[in-house]
Amino acid sequence: MKYRIYLDICCFNRPYDDQSYQVIFLESEAKLFVQSKILSDDFELAWSYVIDLENFFNPYDERKKSIARWRDVATVDIDESEEIVELANRIMLKGVKKKDSLHVACAVVAKCQYFLTTDKGILNKKIDGIVLINPIDFVRELEVYK
Repeated sequence: MKYRIYLDICCFNRPYDDQSYQVIFLESEAKLFVQSKILSDDFELAWSYVIDLENFFNPYDERKKSIARWRDVATVDIDESEEIVELANRIMLKGVKKKDSLHVACAVVAKCQYFLTTDKGILNKKIDGIVLINPIDFVRELEVYK
């Protein structure tokens, strides 16, 4: 089975964060590994209008362009809809911030099995229909099921 995954903007930006912190370095490496698996067609990438919106406000042009290129690799691209907004509102009731709830809702509607993030505010939540997971834990989980 080929997993469909969603990487939020925190994940896409992780390699640009301060790599002198061991956890940030490991999360970056795990995220880059996942992207290599997407490019080798082992995973499907889901994209959304929320990623586009957040990336639009990225103040660093090089980073913005690098992230935006992943849109062309995505198998599915989710646009805003009433279904997304309604689901996001239900997800917010679980304590997830507005933009984060939109990301998660897009991933659920895209039928992703996994939502990869480095955001601890999302990771400690439970959302029906999708696994919220840190990139390191995702790679660890893949290794278990080899």
